Amino acid sequence: MQPIRTFNVSPSLPGRLEPLRKLAYNLHWDWNVETKDLFRRLDPDLWESSHHNPVLMLGTISQARLLEVVEDEGFLAQMDRAAQQLDGYLQERTWSQKQRSNKPKECYAYFSAEFGLVDCLPIYSGGLGVLAGDHLKSASDLGLPLVGVGLLYQQGYFAQYLNADGWQQERYPINDFYNMPLHLERNPDGSELRIAVDYPGRTVYARVWRVQVGRVPLYMLDTNIEPNNPYDHDITDQLYGGDIDMRIHQEIMLGIGGVRMLKALGYNVTAYHMNEGHAAFSALERIRILIQEEGLDYPTARQLVNSTNIFTTHTPVPAGIDLFSPDKILYYLGHYADIFGLPKEHFLALGREETGDLSAPFSMAVLALKMAGFSNGVAQLHGVVSRQMFKGLWQNVPVEEVPIAAITNGVHARSCVAKSTQELYDRYLGPNWSSAPSDSPLWERMSAIPDEELWRNHDRCRLDMILYVREHLVKHLRDRGASAMEIAQAQEVLDPNVLTIGFARRFATYKRATLWMRNLERIKKILLADKTRKLQFVIAGKAHPKDIPGKELIREINHFIREHDLQKQVVFVPNYDMYISRLMVSGCDVWLNTPRRPREASGTSGMKASMNGLPNLSVLDGWWDEADYVRTGWAIGHGEMYDDPNYQDEIEANALYDLLEKEVIPLFYDRDEDNLPRHWIAKMKDAIRLNCPFFNTARMVQEYAERAYFPASDRYHTLTADHYQPVKELANWRMKVINNWYNIKIKDVDVSAGDDIQVNQTVSVTAKIDLAELTNQDVSVELYQGAIDANGEIVNAISVAMNYQGSSDQGLSVYTGDIIYESSGFQGLSLRVLPKHELLSSPYELRLILWA
Repeated sequence: MQPIRTFNVSPSLPGRLEPLRKLAYNLHWDWNVETKDLFRRLDPDLWESSHHNPVLMLGTISQARLLEVVEDEGFLAQMDRAAQQLDGYLQERTWSQKQRSNKPKECYAYFSAEFGLVDCLPIYSGGLGVLAGDHLKSASDLGLPLVGVGLLYQQGYFAQYLNADGWQQERYPINDFYNMPLHLERNPDGSELRIAVDYPGRTVYARVWRVQVGRVPLYMLDTNIEPNNPYDHDITDQLYGGDIDMRIHQEIMLGIGGVRMLKALGYNVTAYHMNEGHAAFSALERIRILIQEEGLDYPTARQLVNSTNIFTTHTPVPAGIDLFSPDKILYYLGHYADIFGLPKEHFLALGREETGDLSAPFSMAVLALKMAGFSNGVAQLHGVVSRQMFKGLWQNVPVEEVPIAAITNGVHARSCVAKSTQELYDRYLGPNWSSAPSDSPLWERMSAIPDEELWRNHDRCRLDMILYVREHLVKHLRDRGASAMEIAQAQEVLDPNVLTIGFARRFATYKRATLWMRNLERIKKILLADKTRKLQFVIAGKAHPKDIPGKELIREINHFIREHDLQKQVVFVPNYDMYISRLMVSGCDVWLNTPRRPREASGTSGMKASMNGLPNLSVLDGWWDEADYVRTGWAIGHGEMYDDPNYQDEIEANALYDLLEKEVIPLFYDRDEDNLPRHWIAKMKDAIRLNCPFFNTARMVQEYAERAYFPASDRYHTLTADHYQPVKELANWRMKVINNWYNIKIKDVDVSAGDDIQVNQTVSVTAKIDLAELTNQDVSVELYQGAIDANGEIVNAISVAMNYQGSSDQGLSVYTGDIIYESSGFQGLSLRVLPKHELLSSPYELRLILWA
């Protein structure tokens, strides 16, 4: 029966408890211990059963309990403290305000297909989403004028359960938006704020929801409304669900709809950040608005978009990039080509590396890279991988100079460190530990934390995790209809006094979740041989519903457990989520990560573990390649890469077993007369002291601000001044350079020295160049020097700018410069010409370079 009217029924709170509503609707409660404790205190059972959702709690808690706490002076005092803490947080002067106090009004928009903020908002699948959520939290802490843009999924990512055979099954619980910490955005007249996006033959509408993340609003689009047809309702149904057509529908809504949403909300965005290629269509919509609404031509509009766009790639392999067929792109987005005045093949070339290959698919990563003035990978090694992967976009640019930077990921410390551990750090390090840089003197206080206190705290965290795992397994087995014997067995899994290794990952095959099982006899020997030095594993993670090999890995683990009667020592925890993650990264003793190098872009769960004092046991990939892996854990291998994956697996599995037998297990069980593993505790302290200050989003988001947001926003204000006059001039200059570039001729290069020179000898170079219709103001001429490798290429090069000396009698531009070689050996020299303009985001922005 369909209703004739609908109502949004809000919780009814006694007036004295109204602060609870404000606290519930701002996710600041997720990283504020006082507020989270307050909601747990209100009703501990309801807090757990609601998946830690304070809005749902307030809507379902009994009025009798509310009337009871109105008379509870202790509860009221804690509520008032929490409310004051939120108010103080929102009003305090921030890092961003201090950095940008003299700047015009600015706004940074952060687009992501998923956001992992809290477990009661299941609209994330894994590391990408949790990273995006932590990005917003730290942007809030720093006071950046940032807004998030995403999609609000009715079902989100799937809930996982295992059948009796250990095979992953999926359920899709419906998200009840009205009982989540969400606000429905409305027009001044009270009607829902909606935006419209054109799809072939129809218009799709979306309403706007907001979740408040401290100071930062995250706006999300929801298409599950009338008058959309049933197919269009499903655009925001499942995260990464559906077929390729649904994927392009979602990415159009995220990118194009996201830009329209920000405009409808009244934001004047000065820098746009695309977190992965899913949002790359936002660039097309921005260009359209500048052409149709601001009157700019296509080259000028594209220049402005390029100058103010930022792109972060998380993909370490080409197979991870979204690709669409040319026909599909033209069917859904061909009208943009008409608006831009581009032939269809030129429009498709925006998403192609090989622009002459007319059959090549359209790559979202390539579109994002071509439309961004600043691009980056998410770890130093991932930056190297990304430059190699996308070097074809910058022909003749040395791979190490391909303009894809690296900003190493981090995690939000207050969100991932256990409550008791935070309180320990607050006591001994002070309240600023979560954002203090590496050179802060507070990290010297780590030694002041008594070994006994740190270890007893960790013992409690391990016990908390084990108790939860038992309870979680029992519920899972009961839901599955398991036998009484299985349920009784689940109530006794894991030993709170045993060395516990944690592994929690998305079950993609390259992450090698079963590497530790490669030699079954050897791992069984390690698990069962010594009753006084036991080892146990806690394992969790989901495979994508369509990833059959990933699901096979989950089943393989569960079969191994059952066939070898290891239910007490090896546990697979179903339906991994943020809550389980937080228990594992604080309650395990070692964090295991075994990707096939170099395919792990970052690996943020290991950072969370280290912040809780867990040593990492990992292949040198992602963030771990940058960490002090000797003092804060153990490295599996030495960073080798192999052509034969089977051989690699064999070598690294054996290295893992050796480390467990010879180093990890002995160190953990090496106890003194107080039964304390002093050397292990020292490694824990090093893990905290050396990793916490760097691998956190406070440092990461500051780096994005200083390297990307601030420059892009400044360029926006510069280029749009005087009715867009500067960007028009820059676009005209760009066209002039492109039209004349291939007429430039390097006529003569005169080197003052012969073939044999000495270290630190000055070598003078004079070059004569025909710049065609360009001037010395339009180009930079550089000497390029470095050692010669076995292939005859200059490597580890440095560039030295040459000085313009005027024109020769023949009308050639004369440049001079000096070079010095500081080391002996076979060295090389070349000369190159690059475009030069003060408003370019990079000298490689035009993708033009000329070599001698």
